[in-house]
Amino acid sequence: MQIRVTPGLSGILTLGCVTMDEVRVVNREPKLDAPLVEAERRARSTSPGDPTAVRSMYRRVGLDPTKTRPSSEALLRRVARGDTLPRINSLVDICNWCSLEFQLPYGLYDVDHISGDVELRLGREGEEYAGIRKDVVHLAGRLTLVDAEGPFGNPTSDSARTMVTVNTHRALFVVFAPQSLSRSLPTVLDRTSERVVMFCGGRETARAIL
Repeated sequence: MQIRVTPGLSGILTLGCVTMDEVRVVNREPKLDAPLVEAERRARSTSPGDPTAVRSMYRRVGLDPTKTRPSSEALLRRVARGDTLPRINSLVDICNWCSLEFQLPYGLYDVDHISGDVELRLGREGEEYAGIRKDVVHLAGRLTLVDAEGPFGNPTSDSARTMVTVNTHRALFVVFAPQSLSRSLPTVLDRTSERVVMFCGGRETARAIL
C-alpha cells in the first residue's frame, strides 16, 4: 500500500503514517485505565497544546473549524468540560489518548478493509460515506483519504467501512499535522507505536512522513 498527498495540499499539512501488524484489540483493556485518567487530568490542568495551527490548517482548505471541529480539539473540549475520554476498544482508546496529548487529529483504519493505494485530497461534490456513528459524512471540500473503493477517512470523522474492531489485526494510524508542526511527527509516531506495542502487542511494519 502506497500513500500519497495530492500536490495542492503538500504545503498545508504533513501526514505521519504508521502501520502496526499482529495487534490484539479488546473491548476494554484495564491496563489503559490509569494512563487515560492521568491524560485527562493533565489536559484539564495544563492545556496540552494550542489548537490554532490545526484550525489554520482547516481554514486554508476552506473549512470553518468551529463548525467542523478537528477530532483532537473535540476530544480536548470533551475532557475540559469534565467528561472522560470515550472508551471504544483498546486500539481506538490509544488513538484518542495520543490525539488528546499531542493535539493533532488522528485517523485509525483497519488495513484489511483498505483497497489498494491511498491518496489524501480534497473531497469532491457529492462524495460522502457512512460514518462510524452511522451518520452520513459529507466530504465536499474536506481533507479526505481515498482508496480504490472511494473515500474512507478524514481528520474529523472516519468511515464505518475501515473502522477498527476487535477483529482487526493490522492497523494504519494517520496523523494530520499542520505544516508548522511537522517536525514533531517523528516523536508523535514513536510514542504512538510504543503505546500500541505496550497495550495491544504487535509490531510496527511501516512508517512514512509525507
